[in-house]
Amino acid sequence: MPVCALRPPPQRLCSVVLGSPPSTTEGSNRRLLVYQHCIPLCESGDLQTEVAADIIGLLMLETRTLSGPSLAQLASLFVDAIKVGKMGSGKSLELFPTVLTALAACEALSYGKGELSGEEYKKQLINSLCSSRWDPQCVIHLTTMFRDVPLSSEELQFLEIPPLVYQLLLLSAKGCKKQVLDGIIGYFKDQDVRQEEEQKHGESLDLEVQSIPQDQLRHVEGTAILHIVFAIRLDHELGREFLKTFKMSYSDLCPFSVALLLSVARIQRYEEQVFDLLKGAIIKSFKDEQLQQGSKFLQDLLPKHCSVAQMILDTVKNSVFGWDHVTQGLVQLGFFLMDTFGPKPGPFGKTTDGSATIARTPTQQSCKLGGQMLLQGFKIHEPIRGEILEQVLNRLVTKTASPVSHYLDLFSDIVISAPMILLESSSKVTETFDHLSYLPLATVQGLLKAVQPLLKVSMSLKDALILVLRKAMFSSQLDGRKSAVTGFLLLLKNFKVLGSLASSQCSQAVSSSQIQVDVHSRFNSAANEAFCLEILSSLRRCLGQQADVRLMLYEGFYDVLRRNSQLASSIMQTLLSQLRRYYEPEQDLLPPVKLEPCITAHGDQVYLQEPLAHLVSCTVHCLLWLQNMRRSANPNADDSDEDEEEEEEGYQSELQTILESMTRRMIKCELEDFELDKSAEFSLGSSVGVKNNIYAVLVMGVYEVLIEYNFIKANYSKSCFEELMQLFNCYHKLSEILKEKSGKGRVPSHKTPRSLLSMGFISTLLTVLFRDSTQSKEEALLVLRSSGEFVRYAVSVAVQKIQQLEETGHTDGPDGHNTDRTFRFLCDMTSVLMWRYTNIPSVVEEAGKKEKRSSLSLLCLEGLLRIFTTCQQRYPDKMAQLLSNMDDGSVTEMNFFYIRQFQRALFTQLSGGEEEFNSKEAQLLVSILSVLSRQLKPSSKQFVQMITWTVKICKETSFEDPAFSKGLLSLLFNLHILYKSPVGLLLELCQDIHSQLGDIDQDVEVEKQSHFATVNMKTATTAAVSVGFSSRGLLILLQHKYPRLSLRSEATQTAGQQDPIEKAVTLQLGTLLTALNELVQTAVLSGTCTITLLRELRRIYTILTTLVKYYIQVCATQHGMLPARFEKLVKLSGSHLTPQCYSFITYVQVQLSSDKEFMVMDLTRAKLLRETKAIPDLIFSIEQYEKYLITLSKKSKVNLMQYMKLSTSRDFRINAATLDAALQEQDDSLETTETQEAEETQEPKQKKRKQ
Repeated sequence: MPVCALRPPPQRLCSVVLGSPPSTTEGSNRRLLVYQHCIPLCESGDLQTEVAADIIGLLMLETRTLSGPSLAQLASLFVDAIKVGKMGSGKSLELFPTVLTALAACEALSYGKGELSGEEYKKQLINSLCSSRWDPQCVIHLTTMFRDVPLSSEELQFLEIPPLVYQLLLLSAKGCKKQVLDGIIGYFKDQDVRQEEEQKHGESLDLEVQSIPQDQLRHVEGTAILHIVFAIRLDHELGREFLKTFKMSYSDLCPFSVALLLSVARIQRYEEQVFDLLKGAIIKSFKDEQLQQGSKFLQDLLPKHCSVAQMILDTVKNSVFGWDHVTQGLVQLGFFLMDTFGPKPGPFGKTTDGSATIARTPTQQSCKLGGQMLLQGFKIHEPIRGEILEQVLNRLVTKTASPVSHYLDLFSDIVISAPMILLESSSKVTETFDHLSYLPLATVQGLLKAVQPLLKVSMSLKDALILVLRKAMFSSQLDGRKSAVTGFLLLLKNFKVLGSLASSQCSQAVSSSQIQVDVHSRFNSAANEAFCLEILSSLRRCLGQQADVRLMLYEGFYDVLRRNSQLASSIMQTLLSQLRRYYEPEQDLLPPVKLEPCITAHGDQVYLQEPLAHLVSCTVHCLLWLQNMRRSANPNADDSDEDEEEEEEGYQSELQTILESMTRRMIKCELEDFELDKSAEFSLGSSVGVKNNIYAVLVMGVYEVLIEYNFIKANYSKSCFEELMQLFNCYHKLSEILKEKSGKGRVPSHKTPRSLLSMGFISTLLTVLFRDSTQSKEEALLVLRSSGEFVRYAVSVAVQKIQQLEETGHTDGPDGHNTDRTFRFLCDMTSVLMWRYTNIPSVVEEAGKKEKRSSLSLLCLEGLLRIFTTCQQRYPDKMAQLLSNMDDGSVTEMNFFYIRQFQRALFTQLSGGEEEFNSKEAQLLVSILSVLSRQLKPSSKQFVQMITWTVKICKETSFEDPAFSKGLLSLLFNLHILYKSPVGLLLELCQDIHSQLGDIDQDVEVEKQSHFATVNMKTATTAAVSVGFSSRGLLILLQHKYPRLSLRSEATQTAGQQDPIEKAVTLQLGTLLTALNELVQTAVLSGTCTITLLRELRRIYTILTTLVKYYIQVCATQHGMLPARFEKLVKLSGSHLTPQCYSFITYVQVQLSSDKEFMVMDLTRAKLLRETKAIPDLIFSIEQYEKYLITLSKKSKVNLMQYMKLSTSRDFRINAATLDAALQEQDDSLETTETQEAEETQEPKQKKRKQ
């Protein structure tokens, strides 16, 4: 039969259908036959589209006339065709929803050996259909079909394949938005987890569960994100439901959902909500991680922490697969984090973060995360590079009042990771150069340091910078000229000269236009040298400017010389000519330096003009380095180097002559020669005093530089060391006068000037003073060792240098900014100071005690403490290297070796009597132990030994020293919280404090208890403050965690039972509440202790209120019984803590009224105001707690208020005080007053009995 005969017009088909009445069996069967033939015909593609559509339309109209069995057969026909993949075109699937709808209306249908309702039969078909594998060609048609099928909520959970997302979202218009979104996000989350597991453990052996290839999965995710964002644009209810999912907890986040959030942020109405949500999730994640790492209790209680930061970085990495709709959100979030959590300006515009590079706090970690996002985005996404670079540079230029170190770090990382890419946007960098003279000096230094790699490959960028720096050299602003010097010095350090020019050419001016650097060749020696000489000629002009500009130049010359030794001649000639200006050539004249030209005056104000000591220091260090390099490089000089050597010999011999002459004459100088004797004025309130102070600092600096120079040149000669000691004696004499004169005013104005000794020299000096036992050097070193003042001075300078390193990250002098060399010096000093402290006991240093100064051992201890703290902050990865003085052993063993040394020292201190106890030394030892114990792993046996030893010391030590007790208890708590929950420890300490200080009711006798001997009458108040601060840390931990724990336990809450997490937290709160109940009955002194206790009481009531609110929600949703432990907690708070709180408030108010009578100083007034404010805050927290307890009692049908006692006594006391004051004004009789007081104290008790 021809094909055309199989294409009957719809009218002819309609006649067949109308001629087959459904009421008869024959007509019904004929109708079914028409359906069975027309459906495959429409799918075959042999019919025209219009004809097929008309046929399907006709069949849809007649579907409801079919009988139940016919509908069942027809539905089975569709399901079978779908399973075998015969629904490729999907035209007939438009009929399937009508068939299913008609089938659901049937009352009963035969199914197997029984019967099912039409609705149940439809569910069976849908389950059968969804459990089968669909042909990819008909997937979209099937999802379109399901939109028209009425489905229940259970039937909506059938889709698990990514290409169905679009249709699912359209399907969500019928409801179940949360289930749809959760299903889509959950699917991709599972796929990401499977991908991660396969990458970790290799390909899965089970091929049936092998995940989708990564690139395919990422492209699918990107398409799904587009569909979801499009759906949210059209359906804002879907958007609200989506955001609501993540507002409660960040634990539901995953890389896919983060990418989805960032894409949704492109919709304006959701932008602010999304970024606030992500910001909160990030900071909370970092806080949770920090709290979990610092608490053994939380580590055991909670599962492994999920890192939101890692999810965001994974999202950045995944976005490389064409996620252009995500990248804009990534850029915005990155800058949002850096702007929000970057360092803030401190007092007077100073940054509070210092220059530490290690991100420790959650705020710093969030800022660092923003920088990592932008850096990774810059590397992998070309379209956003220009925007990132522009925004970074704009912030460097505009944020002049705020620290921009985080943006400088980001810019530097961008330059290092992609310098050639950055050159494409070099015009933006050039524009930034135009603002250099107006930027803060720190910003200029960071910016110029960051662009150094670019200057080596971009001649136009370098010329633009030189032009800007030349203009800045003549700026009217001092910071502009300092910026110019900074820039020129950085250029000199980084453009290495590999050849050399004749010395006669050094003075020639060479313009930047003449310099052609061939970046493709290995180096261009002549061009680089001409370039550097041009810069040096510009820098010589700085020698006539202010002292700050000259100082920068002197501090930078040494590094330039080390990096560019071929510039030695020019640099040394410059320094020599400058030194000649202030050097007195006449050998018979004293002093050998001219101090008058070093200062300048404007009206009555005197200023430093020439930092002479720094000039001499720079000259000495450059000279010594050159001599050392020439000796090591040319042990056997050739004749070809004679000319160069003659030139070097010229300025070197002249400088040596000058320095030897200065040494000889500075030794001969008396203080009168500098007009700085004891009769001189040093008051900073007069111009003469300021001038003398400047002179004194300059002279002391010159003495120090000469001490270092002569030590190095002495080669352990006894006579040279004797001259060195004469220099030191002159220095020491002037230093003592300066201290004495400066401290005579009402406020001591003396601040020890920074020593000009280099850190490398100090490290060497300490080593030879304490550890060098070479026989040939012994006689010479005895000259230095015999002077106690000199040894003390050396250790003091070492401590000063370490302190500067701790605060700023660098030190003054040579190699001060070289982190590797600085760390090596720290290692050497650690070994020396440790040897000195452990081998020479402090008890033999009686002289130090008599002079009321720190002994040498104390100085060594202070130096060690600062070294350990500095290393932990600045070099956290090198702590083991610092302590590696042992031959073998693990990092923990090396650390514990030092800990044992300090434990022995502290035990020795505690073994003596009170008279021999050195409080300051003991405090330093405890501080060192606290720092070193942080390096121990809480799971190690060394940590257990450490905590056992600390508990033993606290239990057995009974010295009445509050400061030492405070440090010891702080160490104990910090160790305990890493080992287990510290609430039991706090309870014992509170009982000891209560026992020592007594009760607020003097008639109550407190049971004598002594768990810890370190808590006694003199230390109990300090211990109470320590306990208050320790409980604050624990309360913050519980307060931060409890809402999240409540959410976790809500799903498992059943009648009369508690989730293990909730149970543990309730027990902790109960013990802590008992401890505070003990402390609140203690007669503590007014002041810090009272304020701390009032605040912690308010905090615990806030946590109790949060707990009550949670149970209100549980009762509203689950109608379960309250856990017995919670009822006990409420009973404990109501019957014990709350009444004692009101008694404590009354006690504090009595103390305040007595303190007001003796209030004199403003400081006392401020403390009283703080205490007064803390009282109403506590009362409000108690009343809020009771308010929600009433609500919970109604919800749970449990009378929780039976444990509460109304606080009428507080109100009555306030009224009684007013009445008392009025009666005293009317009647001065003492008997009347006493009678009135007796009546007042009885009535509150009667009211309490009524309760």
